[in-house]
Amino acid sequence: MRIPDMYHRLIEWIGDGTGMSDTILHIHAGMAVLLLARVISRRSLGTFVPLSCVAFSELGNEVMDRLHFGSWRWPDTTSDIINTLFWPTVICLAVRIRPLLLRDFAPDMSTLRQ
Repeated sequence: MRIPDMYHRLIEWIGDGTGMSDTILHIHAGMAVLLLARVISRRSLGTFVPLSCVAFSELGNEVMDRLHFGSWRWPDTTSDIINTLFWPTVICLAVRIRPLLLRDFAPDMSTLRQ
């Protein structure tokens, strides 16, 4: 049996075992990879290291799907990419932007001392 076929069987087994839809599995997988990459790399969620791990994992998943099915299934592929990357991207951007917002909206301490 080919590796892409074994991978597809594993993914189907996970879906059947959890009872979750493909969409929900992609959301959970993206978040799990993001947090695992954050713990292993010890880099902030605001850096692009954990987010890049999610992107590369999803790329690998879609390549395995392509090899299994023999062609790109663009509606499914696009949906999978969006579902996997949406929340990790939002979290990464939020963590990156938060210090800027705190700096811009924090009260000016020099005026409070007068």
